[in-house]
Amino acid sequence: MSAHLLQEITVFVLAVFVGFEVISKVPTTLHTPLMSATNAIHGIVLVGAIIVAGLAYPPLGIPLSIVAVALATINVVGGFAVTERMLEMFKARPKPQAKP
Repeated sequence: MSAHLLQEITVFVLAVFVGFEVISKVPTTLHTPLMSATNAIHGIVLVGAIIVAGLAYPPLGIPLSIVAVALATINVVGGFAVTERMLEMFKARPKPQAKP
């Protein structure tokens, strides 16, 4: 195993632990607003996945990059869907009309 690959795996594992600790400290009432606020970051992840897909080496790089682009796209679309549902909760509801 090369030193570069070992370094990347170490950074990934540390990022998983740090991410888990940060997210576990967020109250459940803030998860939806936090997800919608970080949707821009999800877009950056998608752009990164597309760049990696363009530089992928065959044979394993191409299928993995396609999976990365698909998962990043699902993440972005899901973030927008959650944001839309959250914004729907704040819209004024029509008042019922009185019967004559």
